[in-house]
Order: sequence, then structure tokens, then C-alpha cells
Amino acid sequence: MTRLMLPAGLLLLAACSGGEDKSQPEDSAAISPLQKAERPAPAEPAVDADLPDAAEETPAKPETETAGDGKTIPSAIRGRWALKVADCKAKKGTDLTALTIDATNLRFYESHGELSRVRESDAGRIVADYKFSGEGVEWDRRMQLDLAEGGKTLVRRDSGEGAAAGAMRYTRCAG
Repeated sequence: MTRLMLPAGLLLLAACSGGEDKSQPEDSAAISPLQKAERPAPAEPAVDADLPDAAEETPAKPETETAGDGKTIPSAIRGRWALKVADCKAKKGTDLTALTIDATNLRFYESHGELSRVRESDAGRIVADYKFSGEGVEWDRRMQLDLAEGGKTLVRRDSGEGAAAGAMRYTRCAG
């Protein structure tokens, strides 16, 4: 009885398939799975030597020059910066707009940001998350730092809750 139900079940299953024959020629042939695996891959279409290669037509996507190990702020961005040039010469503690950057830290007048995750980085740019603290408060902030004007200017863009609107332009302090 089981033998009769199996073919009947297969017929019912075939009837419910929507009537479309989606089988490949080799599906109906008596080819074992081993023989299918041993079949060679279809040959590549012939390429006419007079026609340009498709790979040559599409320009390659430029690769980002990686700076550092992806765990530090690029060395070209490190240093002392200020929103007001006068703050470059101000005595420490009175340099209200100064920003000092080292391998893993951003130090402002009343706050400190520690690098927690680099999202993008190359020799003159970093997008990263920082854990900040200052005046008894802690917060997280994502910042994008870009060098401009041959490394003389640092453009800072913040994102996230409480972020400053617009870009801030810092001047590199001498020494």
C-alpha cells in the first residue's frame, strides 16, 4: 500500500507545481550527482581582440590610502590646533579654542575625548567615535576630522545627539 501512495503523492505534488516545467535538460537525464560534479564548467565566451575589454572600460575604484593601524589617529592630523589663531600663542589654560590631538586623544579646553572606534581613516582624514568626559559629564560623539589647505587647516564635523551644527575650521599651531 505504501508503494502505491508514494507515486500518487508525487503526482499530486507535480500537479501543484503551477504547470510550469522548470527542469533543466540534465534533470530529466539519468546523470548521477557525481557525474554532474565532474562536468567541466561552460567555456568562457570568445573575446574579440578588436573590442575593448569590459574591465578596461570601467575605471577601478580608487583605494583609500590607509594610514596607521586603524586604531590610532593619523599622524598628519596630530598636533595642536585652534579655532582662533591667537589661541595658538595663549598660555595653557587660557587657550579656550585650542585642540590638542595625539594618537588616541582629543584634548579641548574643558574636555577630553578618547578614541573608541575608527570607522574610516586615511592619511588626512578620520571618522571615529570618541568617549568624552569633562566638567563631571560623560558622552559619546562621532567626529570627522579632515585636513585641508595642505595640512594647515583641520575641518571638524560632529554628529550625533548634542553635536555642533556645521563644520569648524582649526588652524595648525606652530611647534
